[in-house]
Amino acid sequence: MKHRPTSSLSKTLHHTAELFTRKPIAEHVDMSGKYVIVTGATPGSIGYEVAKTLAGWGARVVATGLKNIVSLREALRRDMHDGSQCPSDIEAGPLDLSDSASVADFAAWYREYSGGRLDVLVNNAGILLNVIFRWRKPKFSADGFEMHWRTNYLGAFHLTRLLLPMLLESGRRTGDARVINVSSHHHDKGKNDRPFRNTGRLDSWTAYGQSKLALIQHSFELQRRYRADYNLRSVALHPGSVCTNMTLGWLNKTPWLRTMKPLVMPLGSLVLLTPAQAAQAVIHCATGPVPEDSYYYERFHPVEPAPDARDAAAAQRLWEESERWFRSLDQEQET
Repeated sequence: MKHRPTSSLSKTLHHTAELFTRKPIAEHVDMSGKYVIVTGATPGSIGYEVAKTLAGWGARVVATGLKNIVSLREALRRDMHDGSQCPSDIEAGPLDLSDSASVADFAAWYREYSGGRLDVLVNNAGILLNVIFRWRKPKFSADGFEMHWRTNYLGAFHLTRLLLPMLLESGRRTGDARVINVSSHHHDKGKNDRPFRNTGRLDSWTAYGQSKLALIQHSFELQRRYRADYNLRSVALHPGSVCTNMTLGWLNKTPWLRTMKPLVMPLGSLVLLTPAQAAQAVIHCATGPVPEDSYYYERFHPVEPAPDARDAAAAQRLWEESERWFRSLDQEQET
């Protein structure tokens, strides 16, 4: 197992080296008969490329977006049709991970749509607010959580928990079910003493790292609980540094920044991976061989995550606290 770069300098050097090496491509896998959900699949995103590819390989794919769902569905089907692929095996649905009602509605809709079948869940949707203006006060969700934590981790946990019975049944029946959590090498900015706490100094990058640390711990705990008895695998991964609407969304913050967008976007594509290139690592983890003891990848390689992400006791505590929050949602609906 490879060791991940830890310092800012080593990360920069590692990323620079990747720019000048061959970009690996996921090996084709027949996904016929498989049911897949890919969250955060708007055009120009990693999720869009993952959804399109897996549907092209034969899977029945549901892609999610925050809004403009009809346009998303049409774009996916149009791109697949242009590629001589069957566009009927891809559907789209609305999902706002920061809203528990939206998550519950989507899970209920999907259960009916699929007849209760799910083989692969790709938790790709996420946010990174204030990429440049990181010192601004963090936003909070309507239910009082810091927005990165609420969307990137809690929303993903909620969705996974609602869909878990279908995944476990698939793993028991077919011998292979998977939950893929798109994390980040910035998970090393998170600390185990901060989960579920909104106190202290918290800028956007620290909050983002905290949520991505939790996703790795989520994968670790899913495997610990369900791998042996239900054949459920879960992998978290850093897909690479990518030129997407999320990473370059700061260009829309002010009028003068928008004037720079035509210049910055092409430059970004020179130093960052394209969504299609970054999607290959996600596709590999969702379909390819994964070593038994691996739960964190950087691109195509299993690596050791940061020390806090290797703390099994912390992962278990996070799961238990998340479970209490999950159960509280049912209690709120009953009152």
